Amino acid sequence: MAGRQLANKWLKTEALLSDARIQGHIPQTRMFSAPQLKKMLHRYGMVVIKPVRGGGGYGVIKVTYRRGRYSFTNLAQERSFSNFSAMFGALSRVMVKRPYLIQQGIHLARIAGRPVDYRVKVAKTERGWEYRAMVGRLARPGLFVTNLCKGGTQLSAKEALVRSVPASSVKSQKKRMQSLTQNCISILERRFPGIGELGFDYGIDREGRIWIFEVNTRPQ
Repeated sequence: MAGRQLANKWLKTEALLSDARIQGHIPQTRMFSAPQLKKMLHRYGMVVIKPVRGGGGYGVIKVTYRRGRYSFTNLAQERSFSNFSAMFGALSRVMVKRPYLIQQGIHLARIAGRPVDYRVKVAKTERGWEYRAMVGRLARPGLFVTNLCKGGTQLSAKEALVRSVPASSVKSQKKRMQSLTQNCISILERRFPGIGELGFDYGIDREGRIWIFEVNTRPQ
């Protein structure tokens, strides 16, 4: 049951931010503009910009500010600049002309130095919402995006957790992701009647906090 499609990441983020149980698990997110990019870089040191519509890691760029220098990474290519305006000019030339979001950068837990995150897929059936998959995605060496179509490696969720978080928290982290998924389903179904499939992208940072990066209504 495919159900309603909703490509706009901003609308789904807004819906989840309306719930106090979920707010603390969503990285700070703003619509893209030069002033917002500079403000968030100076606050967080690292942000990710991504198209409002799109998936598969396409168009996702990491931007950093550290020790007075600005840089951005597009796929495996990193470029560094001595000031914001030079960086922004170069960044504008690699971005496609469409709306983007800026999202607070999260320092993910890693396996052998490579970031790992999680995809949870659910679908609505006659019996209600059912889990279809819960997997880990390990970034290709040298990349920060974990998407399989960008060379990421799929692992079972258990293997990814065992290899990236303390053994004592493996079960509880899996249960937390499942609980967050259930809460998000109820919020999104109320806001967007007719959805039938959802794919949640989760990350766990180095301190063990779970983050929701985005929700897809047409998960790959």
